[in-house]
Amino acid sequence: MVTPYTPVTSISVSHLPKVRKTLMNQPQVTNYPVTDSVRDALAVSLRGCEELIPQDEWVKKLAKSEATSVPLRIKFGMDPTAPDLHLGHTVVLNKMRQFQDMGHVVIPLIGDFTTTIGDPSGRNSTRPPLSREQIESNAQTYFNQIRLVLDMGTAEVRYNSEWSDPLGARGMIQLASRYNVARMMERNDFHDRFKAGTPISVHEFLYPLMQGYDSVALKSDLELGGTDQKFNLLVGRHLQAEYSQEPQCILTMPLLEGLDGIEKMSKSKNNYIGISEDANTMYAKVLSISDVLMWKWFTLLSFKSEAEIAALRLEIDGGRNPKDAKVMLAKEITTRFHSAAAADSAEQDFINRSRGGVPDEIEERTISGAPMGIGAVLKAVGLASSGGDATRLIDGGGVRVDSSVVSDKGLKLDAGTYVVQVGKRKFVRVTLNA
Repeated sequence: MVTPYTPVTSISVSHLPKVRKTLMNQPQVTNYPVTDSVRDALAVSLRGCEELIPQDEWVKKLAKSEATSVPLRIKFGMDPTAPDLHLGHTVVLNKMRQFQDMGHVVIPLIGDFTTTIGDPSGRNSTRPPLSREQIESNAQTYFNQIRLVLDMGTAEVRYNSEWSDPLGARGMIQLASRYNVARMMERNDFHDRFKAGTPISVHEFLYPLMQGYDSVALKSDLELGGTDQKFNLLVGRHLQAEYSQEPQCILTMPLLEGLDGIEKMSKSKNNYIGISEDANTMYAKVLSISDVLMWKWFTLLSFKSEAEIAALRLEIDGGRNPKDAKVMLAKEITTRFHSAAAADSAEQDFINRSRGGVPDEIEERTISGAPMGIGAVLKAVGLASSGGDATRLIDGGGVRVDSSVVSDKGLKLDAGTYVVQVGKRKFVRVTLNA
């Protein structure tokens, strides 16, 4: 069963800091007609989102954009803290693509400066900053992967070091004067750590300020983020008002539950699908999710319209096999990150494996030492991490040699070629020499 996600921070619009120049004194959005196309754009904005703050201002921005033919500026910041992205990261990217398809300017912002600070959001301890070399390497990998979702030809790619580095010590102190400590301590992770006596470094207060300053530098109309980023996004709205800009609106997206249907998708929890994983693995992993979780994945990951998804759900409720819908989702996602041909091949590969067949393409390894015990073979070709792991796999009935289940831990393989299988998806064609 899917566990509902509880946002990290309970701060709301009513808790925004009182600023020296109130929002009433800031440039206001002139009222323009709210047309059917504006209502359609609002519906797209709201699809799958957790919160849109404040919705009435966003409607005005959409109406103004339509009336003046000036696209809105949509910002999403990404700190390159790890080399690879998974499907959970694409929830916000998909929303960006929807705005891009509506003709607005999307701004993938690489936080090469903020990554050197370390983001404590949603953590009970600070995240250690990375070296410049790690940041640059991860950022390049991000570009290679986000282009699978966004049209990078029309996207405005920026790095926040462009304006953060020149700010200098004087500028940083002046920026810090525009936000107070009491408001900073309203953030749940800071509040909880302070109450528990867990140290909070001063530099951690600078992270939300610098993220907020990004919105000032980019003059963003809307900033997207996960629910765990809500506080930081509100800081950006506050700082824009401080700098006499029309404050951005905020759209938060829920965190995607991973393959287990309980925890948010995470590599550390091993419940993820990496967007650079091979097509066969990606397809099979999508099919492994629960029938309940499948519908949330449709909403957040599929490009099918809400009407199409609703119609499909009615068919499933009416007796159609839920697996049919899951296959559609698996093929759509695999096609997006690979190709339609790769998705078709992955589907056939999954069918072959389900029937006990062998995939068309599997890893081939040659090892010496025949005759060799099955446990040693599994370890030598990387299908088991240790002899104990091999024993556990055999005891669980998860090991096959040439499609036959291995039940004898003492089995020895003579010289020859064998297809060794562990579980449903791991195959190696082993040639064993004397």
